[in-house]
Amino acid sequence: MTSAHPRITAVETYDIRFPTSRELDGSDAMNPDPDYSAAYVVLRTNAEDGLEGHGFAFTIGRGNDVQVAAIESLAPYVVGRDVTELCDDPGSLARDLTGDSQLRWLGPEKGVVHMAIGAVVNAVWDLAAKRARKPLWKFLADATPEWLVSQVDFRYIADALTPADALQILAAGKEGAPERERRLVQRGYPAYTTSPGWLGYSDEKLTRLARQAVADGFTQIKLKVGADREDDIRRMRAARAAVGPDIRIAIDANQRWNVPEAIEWCEALSEFDPYWIEEPTSPDDILGHATIRRSVAPVKVATGEHVQNRIVFKQLLQAGAIDILQIDAARVGGVNENLAILLLAARFAVPVCPHAGGVGLCELVQHLSMFDYVALSGTTENRVIEFVDHLHEHFLAPVVMRDGHYRAPSAPGFSAEMDVASLTTFAHPDGSFWTADRAPVQETPA
Repeated sequence: MTSAHPRITAVETYDIRFPTSRELDGSDAMNPDPDYSAAYVVLRTNAEDGLEGHGFAFTIGRGNDVQVAAIESLAPYVVGRDVTELCDDPGSLARDLTGDSQLRWLGPEKGVVHMAIGAVVNAVWDLAAKRARKPLWKFLADATPEWLVSQVDFRYIADALTPADALQILAAGKEGAPERERRLVQRGYPAYTTSPGWLGYSDEKLTRLARQAVADGFTQIKLKVGADREDDIRRMRAARAAVGPDIRIAIDANQRWNVPEAIEWCEALSEFDPYWIEEPTSPDDILGHATIRRSVAPVKVATGEHVQNRIVFKQLLQAGAIDILQIDAARVGGVNENLAILLLAARFAVPVCPHAGGVGLCELVQHLSMFDYVALSGTTENRVIEFVDHLHEHFLAPVVMRDGHYRAPSAPGFSAEMDVASLTTFAHPDGSFWTADRAPVQETPA
């Protein structure tokens, strides 16, 4: 039976893992053998149109079951909620989850529980955008500044961004928005690609994929660094020879170094003109990032994929510690917290170049950057979204890349929904892929 007031009836979870480690896709100095994984959640409803919300937290294999368990623990906060009320105010759930005293004890607002909150909150936004029959970027861009401000939690960031500040930024962002939306739909949003630069790739594969990236219209690529300095010098030399002097090459250490080591390593690679150094040290080391930034200029410092919440981002900005802010759609507490982070970046005039190196992250984060362009910052100058060419085929609305640009999604929702066949095949440990993978090899009789 359906209800005149449809409600959330179930929270379903899936432990989805892909065997990306076998080709070293995603490999870097800190994560040599990642199996890209999704702690996946579906919010079922009893709405007559069968409306559902889909979301996930990204992990790299072991521990994905722990992330799934954290999501499951949130079901009592969600089941029974009125769909209309929830979609009209996703922030109500975000506030309840991040404000719960016992959940906060497990964080607060960090780690596995906070990522679980982000997965559930993102699923609500997927539900809300589908209900409005709009892709999420447009759902956000069409919203009033006042409503968007109501979705932001200003606790602990009001010394850097007040509701009045946010309202002023969003009101200014509305100016010229229709023309920017037209340009976005026509041209797309600029991207860069990490696909050539995984640390486990051979020099030949790096060179081939770097040349292909330029042919595909990308004006920036990224290389993983940090395991061996001489190897990095050789790989950077090969990459620069492959793409020429005019293509930007970013480098990413994935938190490998101490502060002095980061400075020395960047100096060793400076002859190859790196555009930015990403995650040069611990994402929690705000002052360390500031020291590195002062020391390696004009190489820019970028971080964000492992920054745990808006408060740390605020401090990175206040300390002048980063040149590039990298939001992640599945690390913090969902769209609501990413709205706060985008507003902080605009307040400090720091470009946002999202992290998207993981299953489904390209699908999600494109919406946030496109909203930012259309109705918040109003610019794509020195802004690019990461792109990796892995696993998009498992999503019902996969990203579309053309001439180095993300095409604007048109399907309603957050582009988070995976194909049922993929869920069945790659569910761990009993999906058909993993079951077959464990089966003993039958020897052929002589």
